[in-house]
Amino acid sequence: MSRKLLSLLAALLALSLVAAACGNDDDAESPATSQPAPAEEAEPAEEVAVPGTVVEVAVESGAFPTLVAAVQAAGLVETLSGPGPFTVFAPTEEAFAAALASLGMTAEDLLGDVELLTAVLTYHVLPTAAPAEVVVGLDGQSVATVAGAEVQITVDGGTVMVNEATVVTADIEASNGVIHVIDTVLLPPASE
Repeated sequence: MSRKLLSLLAALLALSLVAAACGNDDDAESPATSQPAPAEEAEPAEEVAVPGTVVEVAVESGAFPTLVAAVQAAGLVETLSGPGPFTVFAPTEEAFAAALASLGMTAEDLLGDVELLTAVLTYHVLPTAAPAEVVVGLDGQSVATVAGAEVQITVDGGTVMVNEATVVTADIEASNGVIHVIDTVLLPPASE
C-alpha cells in the first residue's frame, strides 16, 4: 500500500473516532458506564451538645457556687430542673457577698432561713424563657417573677438593668430556659 493510502486510512480512522466520541448523548450507555456510582459514605453528623437544665448549667459553669448552694438549701433543684421554661437572673459571687454584708448575714444564716432564701431565689426567676432580645424589648416594663412580685426592666444604651442590678452576661442557654448574670442580688419588696 502506498503511503498516501495509509495516511488517508489513518485520517479516516481518526475522524470516525472523533465522530463517535461526539455522538448523541441519548445513545444507550455501555454496560460498564450504566452502573450507578457507588454511594459515598456520609460523614457522621457532628453531635450538637444539648445544654443541661438551668441548674445543671449553673453547676457545670462553676461560677455560681453560692447560688447553687442556695437553690439546694431552698429545695428548688427539682423545680428548676423541670421543663420550665425559666429565665434566671443569676447573681455573681461578688453580688452575694455584697448582699450578705448589707443584710448583716453570713452565708450560713441565709442558707438556714429557707423561707427568706426561697423568696429571694424565686424573685430571680421569670416563668418564661426571655433571651436578651426579649428582655431588651421589655424596656420600661414590670415583669412578674415566680415569687409573684415584679421586677422592673430598663435599658439605657447597651446596659440592661433588672431593678438596680446590671446584666453583665446575657444568654447562657439551658435546655429549659436561659440565664442572665447580674451584678446585684435582687431583694423582693417587703410584704405588707
